[in-house]
Amino acid sequence: MKMRACKTILLTMFWVSIVSAQNFVSDSLSKVEMKKLDFLIGEWVGSGWMYGQDRVKYEFDQTENIIYKLDSTVILIEGIGKSNGKLVHHALAMISYNKADKNYDFQSFLANGLKGSYKAEIKDGQLYWYPTSNTQYIIWLDKSGRWVEKGEYKAGDQWFQFLEMTLTKTN
Repeated sequence: MKMRACKTILLTMFWVSIVSAQNFVSDSLSKVEMKKLDFLIGEWVGSGWMYGQDRVKYEFDQTENIIYKLDSTVILIEGIGKSNGKLVHHALAMISYNKADKNYDFQSFLANGLKGSYKAEIKDGQLYWYPTSNTQYIIWLDKSGRWVEKGEYKAGDQWFQFLEMTLTKTN
């Protein structure tokens, strides 16, 4: 009887592993859509500026490390900003394709505990993401292949820039 129970357990484990392996199918639509963000992948270094809540312009040095995860269906971003050697910004973000809405989900996590999930889209080869209805970030490569990112907020009918970064790919 013990031998029979052991065989049953082994056979069950075998079938579970077969079924699990057969169920692993990469999301080909998401992979195709995520390929449109290939221009982000890599290690980047550079500098930028932003206006603080005190309306003073601050400069900073920035690094971005961006890699694909989960069979190229998710992009993981880690950004670190320093000013005068002091950490002023540390964030993680994940971008994935949203099949239902036919755009991207941009999930952001900050070291201060703030986090959110936002709509993102590609327009004219540029990545836009929208933390609020009056705020947008735009990322693109300039003619020299540098990452340029701009942050803007809308007051009335006019957009005002509050952030800009220019980064060079190191790998």
